[in-house]
Amino acid sequence: MTTPTKKAKGLTDTSVKSAKPTAKEYKLSDGHGLYLLVKPNGGKYWRLKYYFLDKEKLLAFGVYPDVSLKEARLKREAAKELLRGSIDPSEHKKAVKQLETAQTENTFEAIALEWMEKHPPHADVTASKNRWLLNFAFAVFGKKAITDITAPDILGVCRKIEDSGRITTAHSVKSKCGQVFRYAIATGKATTDPTLSLRGALTPKVIQHRPSITDPKEVAPLLRAINGYQGQFVTICALKLAPLVFVRSGELRQALWEEIDLEAAEWRYRVSKTNTDHIVPLSTQAVAILNELHAVTGRGKYVFPSIRTNSRPMSENTINSALRALGYDSNQMCGHGFRAMARTILDEVLHYRIDVIEQQLAHAVKDVHGRAYNRTKHLPERKEMMQEWSNYLDELKSDIR
Repeated sequence: MTTPTKKAKGLTDTSVKSAKPTAKEYKLSDGHGLYLLVKPNGGKYWRLKYYFLDKEKLLAFGVYPDVSLKEARLKREAAKELLRGSIDPSEHKKAVKQLETAQTENTFEAIALEWMEKHPPHADVTASKNRWLLNFAFAVFGKKAITDITAPDILGVCRKIEDSGRITTAHSVKSKCGQVFRYAIATGKATTDPTLSLRGALTPKVIQHRPSITDPKEVAPLLRAINGYQGQFVTICALKLAPLVFVRSGELRQALWEEIDLEAAEWRYRVSKTNTDHIVPLSTQAVAILNELHAVTGRGKYVFPSIRTNSRPMSENTINSALRALGYDSNQMCGHGFRAMARTILDEVLHYRIDVIEQQLAHAVKDVHGRAYNRTKHLPERKEMMQEWSNYLDELKSDIR
């Protein structure tokens, strides 16, 4: 049964406003296919009847009074203009809505948040830092479609950070934006990474080499000092383990028990800096330290939890503070310095191949064909090296060498 249409020469604001509901819905025509559908519940809906490819179709324009008579007529004229160009107004409306949805879902901020969710870092503190860095970008172009963001947009954010004297932070923001764009490209939401065009555009970072002790004659008293350190048990274990495994200081303090296999004597984790899996063969000395520590912190998540709460890892200043307590100032040694110590002595004293050392340091090394080494590359040699390294440190500490 068709809905009756009340004929009119054209609607007026008054006739639309005064239209009363009846037991059955009815239509008030404004001409040229536009009409007001009045429902029994009092609802008033604008509709346009039109023909496309000899098929009758219907297009909704909204609800009165949200859409006025004037606005409905403008929508009718826009639809007629599309029809004159052989464009179906209904399909055009769908396409516009899809584009608007895509623009909302494909904003820089939305994609960045998706990337962070899909690629959670090794530690909560890193996730917080990622969000802090990206907030600089969110504040300027977070709500902008990622495909509309240009290199000058990103440069503007980074230059503002530079102007405040934070050169390293500016570079970190650019790098983090690049990671978001690469994720967007991989997921089909972008085609280019504008950060690639910013090479050389920022003030170069001042490279500050971390202090380290690399002379075996100076390493020996350091090891003896560590062995005699009087402090928190967890800190003592971290200090003793640091030179044996020579991982990045953040990786050490954020180590998880679930990553460590004491029976296999291996520590497997994902390196956040290079986004690669890594294996640290554990010497008998390292396993002994971890076994002792497991009795204290093994029921928790972190190998080296904070002294305040087990839900967080050890503070980034803990090891450095312990070294200061041992009499080593910030110009002599730091927690990261055990890496340079190991690299230098393993090369110059124990004469291990550089590529094996670099692999154990979890550096982003590549072979002669430009391929990244996998985590098991040189593993037998690395196991042998890590054990010899621990034995060598024991000999230094005992003043045998």
